[in-house]
Amino acid sequence: MSGKAFCILFDLVMAFLFFLIGFLFCRSDGRAAGLLSGYNTKSPEERRKHDEKALCRDYGKRMMFWAVPFLGGALLDAFFPGYGVLLSWILWAVLFVLLLRERHRRER
Repeated sequence: MSGKAFCILFDLVMAFLFFLIGFLFCRSDGRAAGLLSGYNTKSPEERRKHDEKALCRDYGKRMMFWAVPFLGGALLDAFFPGYGVLLSWILWAVLFVLLLRERHRRER
């Protein structure tokens, strides 16, 4: 397998995984809330304050959106092998940091 094909395949697999996990979170009807870091350590009283269905739907949509940089990376790797993978991870890291900042702001 050439480096170009590996990069494209890697990006497509990552996009599929993020989309699949996000889709399953959306469809979980709140049952996946225990998988969210921090949420599973809250007391039952604190958990009752949150709408678990909405929480899972929100995080699921975010995860599905996180597939987009990897789809773009696969397209970029078709022309410039390796650069798409790098750019995808950089964009994903930025999106992840933005999520962490938003969570920190909400939990104050």
